[in-house]
Amino acid sequence: MNNTDYKAIIKPFLSEKRYHHSVCVSEEAVRLAKKYGANEEKAAIAGILHDIMKDIPHEEQLKMMTHFDIVLTDVERSAQKLWHAMLGAAYLENELHITDPEILNAVRYHTTGRADMTLLDEVLFIADFISADRDYTGVEELRNAADVSLEQAMIEGISFTIKDLVQGYKPIHPDTIAAYNQVVLKYKS
Repeated sequence: MNNTDYKAIIKPFLSEKRYHHSVCVSEEAVRLAKKYGANEEKAAIAGILHDIMKDIPHEEQLKMMTHFDIVLTDVERSAQKLWHAMLGAAYLENELHITDPEILNAVRYHTTGRADMTLLDEVLFIADFISADRDYTGVEELRNAADVSLEQAMIEGISFTIKDLVQGYKPIHPDTIAAYNQVVLKYKS
């Protein structure tokens, strides 16, 4: 299957706004892949598919996660915003029969990050933050950082996530902390 096929597959799952976002993320992921040397085809696929489960009602997401034997930690259970990434990766593997671990992991960790992120993981993580449809305060600074250094964009993106969670008194996923620590230590050395 190619990106056109995947666009047709995701369309019934997503609102028009979320579909547009997925197209924008796919395009940005390809741009970043070209710039930083990641596989462009995998970036396009991960980008178009990353939010395939995002618009599914949370009750249905829970049922599907049970079906796919996804066991949530307490932090994950409290953070419904993370569910679509875990469920999306399982759906891609079990229903769309995508077996490429790079694509599956990029989708799985596009919301939290993780330690030992691959280049494709980082490309999708940042593409989701800076896609053309994004217009939040600070997005231009993050876009500029991504054009200078993927590591700097990762630090700024993860910092943004952590600050947002702390300000809302929400738990921070351990994978996010691990990603932050690793990228800061790598960038500072």
